[in-house]
Amino acid sequence: MHGLRDLRVVDFSSEIAGPYCTKLLADAGADVIKLESPEGDPLRRWSATAADLGGEDGALFRFLNASKRSVVASPGDSAIEELVSGADLIVEDRVPGECKELAARFPGLVCLSITPYGREAPVRPVTEFILQAESGSIGTRGLAGGEPFQAGGRITEWIGGTFAAVAALAAVQRAARTGHGELVDFSLLEVMNIAASNFMDLFASLAGRPAITGPSQSVETPSIEPTADGYVGFCTNSAQQFSDFLLLIGRPDLREDKALFQVGGRGARFAEWNEIVHAYTRQHTTAEIVEQASLLRIPVAPVNNGETVQQHEQLVARRAIVDDPKGRFRQPRPPYKIAGELPPPARPAPALGEHTGRIESRSPARPTATATGEPELPLSGLRIVDLTAWWAGPSSTQMLATLGADVIHVESIQRPDGMRMMGGAFLSQGEWWERSAFFLSANTNKRGITLNLTDPKGVALAKQLIATADAVVENFTPRVLENFGLDWDVIHALNSHAILVRMPAFGLDGPWRDNTGFAQTMEQLTGMAWLTGHRDDQPRIQRGPCDPLAGMHAAFALLVALAEREARGEGVHVEVAMVEGALNAAAEQLVEFTSYGNLMERDGNRGPGAAPQGLYPCRDHDTRGARPRWLALSVATSEQWQKLVAVARLPGWAAALTTLSERRAAHDRIDAELRPWIAARTRDELVDELVTAGIPASRVYDPRETHTHPQLVARGFYEECTHPIVGTHQMTTVPFRYASVERWIRRPAPTLGQHGRELLGELGLSDDEIAKLEAEGVIGERPLGLA
Repeated sequence: MHGLRDLRVVDFSSEIAGPYCTKLLADAGADVIKLESPEGDPLRRWSATAADLGGEDGALFRFLNASKRSVVASPGDSAIEELVSGADLIVEDRVPGECKELAARFPGLVCLSITPYGREAPVRPVTEFILQAESGSIGTRGLAGGEPFQAGGRITEWIGGTFAAVAALAAVQRAARTGHGELVDFSLLEVMNIAASNFMDLFASLAGRPAITGPSQSVETPSIEPTADGYVGFCTNSAQQFSDFLLLIGRPDLREDKALFQVGGRGARFAEWNEIVHAYTRQHTTAEIVEQASLLRIPVAPVNNGETVQQHEQLVARRAIVDDPKGRFRQPRPPYKIAGELPPPARPAPALGEHTGRIESRSPARPTATATGEPELPLSGLRIVDLTAWWAGPSSTQMLATLGADVIHVESIQRPDGMRMMGGAFLSQGEWWERSAFFLSANTNKRGITLNLTDPKGVALAKQLIATADAVVENFTPRVLENFGLDWDVIHALNSHAILVRMPAFGLDGPWRDNTGFAQTMEQLTGMAWLTGHRDDQPRIQRGPCDPLAGMHAAFALLVALAEREARGEGVHVEVAMVEGALNAAAEQLVEFTSYGNLMERDGNRGPGAAPQGLYPCRDHDTRGARPRWLALSVATSEQWQKLVAVARLPGWAAALTTLSERRAAHDRIDAELRPWIAARTRDELVDELVTAGIPASRVYDPRETHTHPQLVARGFYEECTHPIVGTHQMTTVPFRYASVERWIRRPAPTLGQHGRELLGELGLSDDEIAKLEAEGVIGERPLGLA
């Protein structure tokens, strides 16, 4: 596999987001040079369970930095100048101002800056937990009347690294063609808003922004449930899946209770419903329930952790978990294959400074930019046939469309994209299938057509589209594409230039090949859910991150496949299993357990990297939960702790807690001091005081109001978009700014079949031929079967 072997990256970043971005590039063949201070990346000394590292670098560091080279340099060293002059891309997360300066000095260079709020934000103390609070993520998740909770495992940083890799690689590929460099300004706050606020802000806008009379948090049910020997996870996104679930638990009589078919109806009777479900699940083992639910085509999975995930039969069959390069622990392999090949085996992570003075000089092979005006978008000129549905697939193709590709979203009137059905809350408003906040948010910048792929005429038209395309992207279960007669051999014969990207839930082979799976399923199976939820409660799903995570892994693999096509002279088949992308984001549990024998556990809003950390009710907190006022607090360093001791006037014993491990051990005692002090203060007053003192703190943003966040407003993260059915609303864009791009949304999500006549006309069909296809139900603009 040729991959990205012509690419050189200089990586100034540390921790997770930047290194996972550059890990993806290194796995694909890029030469990644990790530039470190004499102290090295803090992850070299990190273990989430405070394991004794025995003088070695931490396992998570070794996973994230395999196949890279390490150079030690200090600011001002001439070595930095030489490295940057030979690079195609630099990645930084801690050097304010330097990225912009380098982009100006090296016009063809792409500079990716990954920061919490974006490069122009006021400097303020922050942790990943604070970003979750501000993004609207924490506000979506929690039992009614209880304390909401974070998504575990520093997921913001893993998702951020994945999105950032796509943003950077697309810009680098344009620079290689045109000589136009780019400054990519990436915000972790924005990526978590996309991944975990469930577009609740747009939903509120579609509803006319009614007065907020209750909390935004909730949990899914049925979802993760206790069994005779552990936990099992379900997903019932459709009415059919829920109806089958009632059959599974032996309660088909409840099919007449239509209130239970609504999420809100089950939530209103949460205790009663839980008793009904648990009467079945507690009487059966996890394996028994998985077997029976799978026979009914209900998305289901065991709820794994860092130990049990290694034994899952699908991951074993797919060899998704491998030994690290030195055989010291187990880790996920890269989550894609190109032309049936995995990326080359990883090399061991470098020792600190191992390659100092040993990096070969290099002159990047790119043209000098000559065009006047702003450069075209990176993927301009590419055409992609989008056969995806729900969120994971559409989020992938939306990113490609936003970066300039002509993406044609294919649905049918017989079976519209399932995410459209989420508009059912607006049933009384007419054309409700055009009112889904998820669909509207995940399909901007695309054109839309309907084609009945169970009809030979629809398949023939799809083939004509494919013959004009650079890529086809789909996320059906594996058997569906073959049943349509559109497998790889057919597509390659039609268009040897085309790339086929397949996004099956579990992969194209293995015993779970034909199982249905959604984001919830992946969170349950890989361990992401294991780290989410309160200690005295069951695991809970993270609710969202796995869909865009899968989408960005697929978008990244497609960009790598474009380089592969350039090298081979023909299109390639790409497989990106959704579960394997999620497994990479859950890697810390696996490497921690197999390195040190320590099982990571959920801990509510606490975490291994900060103490004290949590949510604290303030004086203006509504005890009825209508307008909760939670303070998010996260003290990561000893300096921040001493500042908090002074501000809160904590007793002397608190000031003596000089290390993180001491503060974690005394967390309950610290909270007993903090809670009354915080409860006596108003939230906004307290946030201002703490942030001014240099202590990471924030309000917990209601996800229905994130369009008001001052930093999101200042960055233009929400753009005004006018849709022919729902009108004008503020919609999320992407979590980065290109210096060369003023606005990302060029067109709203398509209405059902909106561009069918336009696209078929481009294929040469006459008006009469198009009208006949519409009369026969091959195409159309309204779901079939609606009254």
